[in-house]
Amino acid sequence: MVFVALTSNTHVCAQGQKKIIQLSGIILGEDSVSGIPGVHVYVPKAGRGTTSNRVGYFSLPVLPGDELVVSAIGYEKQYFKVPDSDKDNLTIIIELVSDVTYLESVDIMPFPTEEIFKEALVALNLPVDDGITSSSYNEDLLALMMRTTPYDGALNYRYSQELWAQSQANRFGPPVNPFLNPFNWANFFKSLKRKKK
Repeated sequence: MVFVALTSNTHVCAQGQKKIIQLSGIILGEDSVSGIPGVHVYVPKAGRGTTSNRVGYFSLPVLPGDELVVSAIGYEKQYFKVPDSDKDNLTIIIELVSDVTYLESVDIMPFPTEEIFKEALVALNLPVDDGITSSSYNEDLLALMMRTTPYDGALNYRYSQELWAQSQANRFGPPVNPFLNPFNWANFFKSLKRKKK
């Protein structure tokens, strides 16, 4: 008898509660084919929320009448109210609009007025460059610069392309060792005989 009473009490409490709906959806941008990752979807009144995954998908348990706020950096906030529904789940598609802020152009000048700039330019005493001479080179400094200066973008690209070409050449077999080639040895001995004559 006690078991039946507890069951009926639990049933009465459950009838007074709102139905939980599993809300899921995809968040898209204005010109995106796949979804936007890292978008915050939360219910401020309930203090719960989630974020969209790398393809823009999210899933969140909500109650009918909950107001969701969808926000991401660089996009305007979107608001969505969960409708009353008899279904246990609801799927939506949210399209975010880019939040573009145009700033006024600013002219940056080191001098407060053009007249002061002209006076400073006229009074400027620039050294006369005689050009690059052999006395301005330091061989030790140049050698150190050649050893320690890192590659720039063009040299890095060239180096990576050479490595790729070498890997493609060695794709179907081991790299060729010139010391194992008998024709190279024959040419080497011929060149030695020529030098002796």
